[in-house]
Amino acid sequence: MTDNIKITGIDGDGLILGRAATYIAKLLLSGETVVMINAEKVVISGGKRYIINSKKESMKIITHATPWRGPFHYRTPDRIIRRAIRGMLPWKKSRGREAYRRLRVYVGRPKEFEEQTCMTIPEAKLTDINKPHMTVGNLSRELSWRE
Repeated sequence: MTDNIKITGIDGDGLILGRAATYIAKLLLSGETVVMINAEKVVISGGKRYIINSKKESMKIITHATPWRGPFHYRTPDRIIRRAIRGMLPWKKSRGREAYRRLRVYVGRPKEFEEQTCMTIPEAKLTDINKPHMTVGNLSRELSWRE
């Protein structure tokens, strides 16, 4: 049964977050297992100050009654990307939760994937380097992520 599993490796270097997340969500819903490496190099398009301020503003949303129930605000690059992909899956259906379990996101390149060739998504590549953008790693550092 395990020999029918198809694993797709994706290198996140220079990919736009939203476009890559939609592509990965479609792969997950089709039944594939997706491994994303270099999560800290994924790009968020937009002005740096706007991205940082909007993320910090959303992190102020808390509950005083039961804080262990959420909302949970992630600071690490792999969790930020996993949360973006989760937002594009039908989370309240079992199909979406099973697809989410097949997702693996790593900061950097783990040793078990060094020899594996990873594909990139040409439609999600950042083409114009002069447009305002920042990487998920830089955003995480602004949110006090310690590597």
